[in-house]
Amino acid sequence: MIKNIVFDMGNVLLRYDPEVPLQMFCATEEERSVIRKELFEGPEWVEGDLGTITNDMKYERVKARIPLHMHAALKRCVYEWRVCIEPVRGALAFCEYARKKGCGLYVLSNASDEFYEYFPIFSPFDYFDGIVISSDVHMVKPDVRIYRHLMEKYRLSPEECLFLDDTEENVAGARQAGMQGMVFRGDYEEVKNRYAL
Repeated sequence: MIKNIVFDMGNVLLRYDPEVPLQMFCATEEERSVIRKELFEGPEWVEGDLGTITNDMKYERVKARIPLHMHAALKRCVYEWRVCIEPVRGALAFCEYARKKGCGLYVLSNASDEFYEYFPIFSPFDYFDGIVISSDVHMVKPDVRIYRHLMEKYRLSPEECLFLDDTEENVAGARQAGMQGMVFRGDYEEVKNRYAL
């Protein structure tokens, strides 16, 4: 029986779409292509989620790999990428529904410490029964240890937890930790129907 819903943040609670800042801040397709690859798909993004580098360090490292004329666009993408963030349609209503059903609500997200600046767009932190952010614990999904950390910290039984994430590999990590898991595709009605919530 599901007693707890564990949410990924990006594209489950809050929209995350690098194409938005890339379109806003880059003048050409070449700039978008280079900055997409070197910033959003580069190793520094993961290091930020691990909590091992700051935004300033991220900018300096990526800047060293790209042409000078792209530095201004890169800087805006590093420091202003959050322009894409807005609540996912139906997410808060589903949280309210699940809480009324008696479920505990938790967040488990790969995110840098910027999370604490933008997450209140969705809700106050104390709306949730618990939050674990990768940069705080220096582990990222799908490392099975981060799921176990969440369960140990909040004394949760894995078989009573449903984990929602938009990435298959992250859901696989949750299942490896003993949780139930579903790849979320933007439809909270599907979650309700599949798990009879």
